[in-house]
Amino acid sequence: MKNEPEILVADDDINISRLIQLYLEKEGFIVSVCHRGDDAVNAFRKDPPDLVLLDVMMPGMDGWQVLRQIRKSSEIPIIMLTAKDETVDKVVGLELGADDYITKPFDSKELVARVKAVLRRTRRNEENAEDTLVFPGLTVSRTRYECHYEGKQVDMPPKELEVLYFLCQHAGQVFTRDQLLDEVWGFDFIGETTRTVDVHIKRLREKLPDCEKHGWSIRTVYGVGYKFEVK
Repeated sequence: MKNEPEILVADDDINISRLIQLYLEKEGFIVSVCHRGDDAVNAFRKDPPDLVLLDVMMPGMDGWQVLRQIRKSSEIPIIMLTAKDETVDKVVGLELGADDYITKPFDSKELVARVKAVLRRTRRNEENAEDTLVFPGLTVSRTRYECHYEGKQVDMPPKELEVLYFLCQHAGQVFTRDQLLDEVWGFDFIGETTRTVDVHIKRLREKLPDCEKHGWSIRTVYGVGYKFEVK
């Protein structure tokens, strides 16, 4: 990561994007702004930033489409900006690979704090990530974002792999949904958004079938949460 992190702000509201730019530049960030989704994708490809602040509703290409395009080639942190305080929007963003979300209207201090927290977590993960975790039939690499099961590479979105990696890294330890959300996504959730953990676990189990024959499994501890169990 650069000494002066570069932030790409993609928001069609000129006044809001200008305010965000002022807030972040005051904190020492280098900020560029786009007002269309397709322009944001082009700007990202031309000069990848350290973090993207991405509005959901934009002309040219909406925020979900931009998020999908970026996630095809990069794991850079993305914070979604939404005018709706609706659970479904938060769940969709997180399942597509967003790292955080901020609901408009937002406080300038909260915005800056979330940006710094996500960048801090990203830097910590880069510095501390082990190269690979190996179990019978399974290899998971956090640095390369790769998972191999029974000799074949398994396609996984970033957050699915991060959930799997975290559970493997702490094999035998039980984690509640809230703990997994905090450890993997890095911030607190409210209400039904915790179901995103169940969705990710379900997809992992579908992609790692019959894993019990290898002596391990992603186990549900009823009334508590989940754990990676090695027999």
